[in-house]
Amino acid sequence: MEKTVETVFIFSTNVTGLKPGVNENTSPNSVKPVAIRFDFIEGFFFLPILNKIFLDVSNVCLNYLFEMKLKSPARSGAASHAATRRQLLEAAGAVFAEAGFRDATVREICRRAGANVAAVNYHFGDKEKLYAEVLRYSHKMALEKYPLIPDTGPNAPPEKKLRAFVHSFLLRIFDKGPTAWHGKLMSREMIEPSAALDSLVEERMRPMAGQLWQIVADVLDCPLNDGRVRLSAFSVVSQCVFYHHCRPVVSRLFPNERPLDAAGIERLADHITRFSLAAMKHLPAAKP
Repeated sequence: MEKTVETVFIFSTNVTGLKPGVNENTSPNSVKPVAIRFDFIEGFFFLPILNKIFLDVSNVCLNYLFEMKLKSPARSGAASHAATRRQLLEAAGAVFAEAGFRDATVREICRRAGANVAAVNYHFGDKEKLYAEVLRYSHKMALEKYPLIPDTGPNAPPEKKLRAFVHSFLLRIFDKGPTAWHGKLMSREMIEPSAALDSLVEERMRPMAGQLWQIVADVLDCPLNDGRVRLSAFSVVSQCVFYHHCRPVVSRLFPNERPLDAAGIERLADHITRFSLAAMKHLPAAKP
């Protein structure tokens, strides 16, 4: 009676697309076994045949490994990397807003992000670089949600542009969405400026200020270098941030005042715009 002997070759493949031990979440690498079974009849098996079969199987498995490495892990690995980075930025924004840069801990940030404590170093280098990236991310997300001067058109009168600027500014600092920490984070940065503020001013705030200065210059019908432009622009911004930064005092002075909702922000934008336009209308000409 013929006797059948079963031979199984098993090849393990790493399907994460990451080098061993280099995983931002340090989760175990997924291992996918590839098992290939051969049945042969004892007595009719020769070593040269076995060598050829083994080489053929090895080639098939190598092709499988390279094909899998090039196709699926590259995409899934990149997506996982981006997702973890975004989760760290959002968690860090909330923690920095609550505790400030000095008291915020990498451990708490990683806990909220659901990532390993080594993830900050892996993605950003250190806590200071993470903080700088959080400031950039915060401004980017806020401006994507609430553009600087939305829906006005290039030929809109400067008064309409000013109202749009004020309304967008208020929406960003009073936002209650996932990035609601943006306003609080910037409040802390004004009180305890960090080294990251320098680059943020040059990359983000200076271009924004330039747009406001141009609007104010058009309202005043004067050149940009007129001293009234800068002072008037600062007065507009000061009114906006007052209602955010001084909420603890305002809420105690007027305990029955309801928190600002969408309609309240609209009314406040109207008031700040009308007040500012009335003041600028009666500004005396700058002294030489």
